[in-house]
Amino acid sequence: MIAPKTPEEIRAMTIGGGKLGKILQELLIMSTPGTRLLDLEEMAQKRIKEEGGLPSFSTVGDYQWATCLCVNDVVVHGIPSEYRLTSGDVFTIDIGMIYEGLHTDTAWSMIVGDEKDKTEKKKRFLDVGAQTLEKAIAVAVAGNRVGHISEVIQREIEGAGFSVIKDLTGHGVGRKLHEEPMIPEYVRGNIERTPLLTSRMTIAIEVIYAEGKGTIEYLVDDGWALASRDQSLTATFEHTIAIGDGKSTVLTKPEN
Repeated sequence: MIAPKTPEEIRAMTIGGGKLGKILQELLIMSTPGTRLLDLEEMAQKRIKEEGGLPSFSTVGDYQWATCLCVNDVVVHGIPSEYRLTSGDVFTIDIGMIYEGLHTDTAWSMIVGDEKDKTEKKKRFLDVGAQTLEKAIAVAVAGNRVGHISEVIQREIEGAGFSVIKDLTGHGVGRKLHEEPMIPEYVRGNIERTPLLTSRMTIAIEVIYAEGKGTIEYLVDDGWALASRDQSLTATFEHTIAIGDGKSTVLTKPEN
């Protein structure tokens, strides 16, 4: 059984998630043409410390960074580098923070730069992902199952002509960055046999998808960055939520 969080833990994750959401928004605003990925990483480290937190991602294996920064065909785990953003890049920032001993995790994709480089094709690609996350959160309520979330993600992404990344998942989150249950991007078997969602479970729903076929491979031999094999554009939209009765709470919305 997946244990629910206590009200005190939910409170801490709400505060920490709000802080993390604010940091993510600041980093997205900072992501303009010419910005170096390592500058975004340095700002993330600085802001997490200022908000009283610790980076989540550096608790995973030998990963040393606070962010995963993914450009164009890079799906996940992009290591911050000397690369400078270019107008028209499809860019994803994934970031996690520990606050009062509890993790929250969030990600968002954007088109970098001038309006002339934000093509309708790219806009639609990202709009579908953001809308899919909203719809997935709407069904992530007590009494439903993980498979209901997966069903929405697969239906919306594939229905728009794109591909979910079947090798990657969302996940439970709390005392550890990655907890049970895993939340696939597609329906695996019978939905009624997937984990039951109960009140005060905390999960990170991730919509991870590609414009092309959705198969992935390691970009370089660093053991981290995964990219689309056909070099098609990719994107990720993610929020940490607390499951509720009838409606769940998004914990990683920016605090006021």
